[in-house]
Amino acid sequence: MTIPDVPGGAWPNTALAPNPLAGGLTSADPATAPATALAMSTVTDAPTDPATADPAARTAARSSAHPVQPATEPVQPTTRSVQPTGLPGQPAAFSPELARRDFPILHRTVNGHPLVWLDNGATTQKPRQVIETLAGFYGSANSNIHRGAHTMAREATEAYEAGRAAVAQFLGAPSPDDIVFVRGTTEAINLVAQSWGRANLGPGDDILVPVLEHHSNIVPWQLVAKETRARVVPVPLQPDGQIDLNAYADLLSMRTQLVAVSQASNVLGTVPPVREMTALAHRYGAKVLVDGAQAVAHFPVDVQDLDADFYVFSGHKLFAPTGIGALYAKPEILRDMAPWQGGGNMIESVDFTRTTYAPVPHLLEAGTGHISGVVGLLSALNWLTSFDRDAIAAYETSLMAYAQQALATIPGLELLGSAPDRIAVLTFTLAGHDPSTIAEWLDRDGIAVRAGHHCAQPALAHYGLESAARASLALYNTSEEVDKLVASLHRLQQTA
Repeated sequence: MTIPDVPGGAWPNTALAPNPLAGGLTSADPATAPATALAMSTVTDAPTDPATADPAARTAARSSAHPVQPATEPVQPTTRSVQPTGLPGQPAAFSPELARRDFPILHRTVNGHPLVWLDNGATTQKPRQVIETLAGFYGSANSNIHRGAHTMAREATEAYEAGRAAVAQFLGAPSPDDIVFVRGTTEAINLVAQSWGRANLGPGDDILVPVLEHHSNIVPWQLVAKETRARVVPVPLQPDGQIDLNAYADLLSMRTQLVAVSQASNVLGTVPPVREMTALAHRYGAKVLVDGAQAVAHFPVDVQDLDADFYVFSGHKLFAPTGIGALYAKPEILRDMAPWQGGGNMIESVDFTRTTYAPVPHLLEAGTGHISGVVGLLSALNWLTSFDRDAIAAYETSLMAYAQQALATIPGLELLGSAPDRIAVLTFTLAGHDPSTIAEWLDRDGIAVRAGHHCAQPALAHYGLESAARASLALYNTSEEVDKLVASLHRLQQTA
């Protein structure tokens, strides 16, 4: 898939120029490149761990941590700096070492140890291409959009709308006009609830929401249900963390107006059969909103194949900046949605007797948007799609299997959820240790995990828990990092 880059006319005469192969901006001239970008571009090789530099020593170190070997060994790091290569429409082969070299933050230390970032479910780190793109935009192209006749306004507008086209292509949407920019998944769901929900929900209507959902896909529906006198109906889970599809089918009725379901759970990793659930909901005339926040970074998405009425995601979980996300909606639904907020970009004309609005998607984008965030999101999409995404998914599946086997060697550790179709989210408890204590212990070794309720309290309550620890993997994580996690947890157990 080819994602359009920042328009070629943007950022003229700057040291940071668009690079369609790398998926962002790269330093053209070290003598003139901004200091931040130059500093970022000098990081090429990860620190070498003496204990694992030699293959034999690495094998011995792994065996001492746990005896389990992965069924399919994840690709191991090389010592040569390599950048992704490829032509438009021809993604590069993937390996985690290629990805890691683009992330400056992965080469820092925490508490004297190399950083092991296993909190990707909360946010992903950003490749240098995205970082340099942001520096380039603010250094030479910053302008508001859609309202100015000058050169920089035109360039910024072109870049912003190129980002919209890129998101549409990334999601398989029919048109860029089907994409609305928002701050993230939470705002997108609230927009749908307050615009579409207020107009289409009423007394006695049902909103079906599985128990595995993030709070952001529960609370907005509770708020609008209270306003409209509709009701939110939970869909139960099976013991392994899958949605109980028999219960789901039984709960659907002509009262069902909406089904809100995540494509991948942030706490159990479960990937529900969204396409089949959507088809069943449509038989009853219900609309379906799919929360893709945890899905988009892990496997390709096609909203037309899913037949989703709404699809939402956040950029910061997709290697892009915080504060930017997108809502896709079918065009016939978007056309009927009333403005949620008023002012700025969504206006066609205003006087004190009558106001007319801009067409969708601008109708739903009041005020000045997160322009640099869109430009950063475009760069992140270029970077991600420069790799073979099927290869990424296969690698993450292999790494997850390795991690599951390795964690199983730790006495007292219990993983939550065992759905057969899942992303690499590993939420666990450890006998005798509070989740926050686990996270603090691991942080001493430079390992970042999440502890708490993960904004998914009903899902944890399904297992009789109020909190748990979570290690969530991404394409740049490695089996060596899993080894460090497991070894640190073994040491923690030995202190009990």
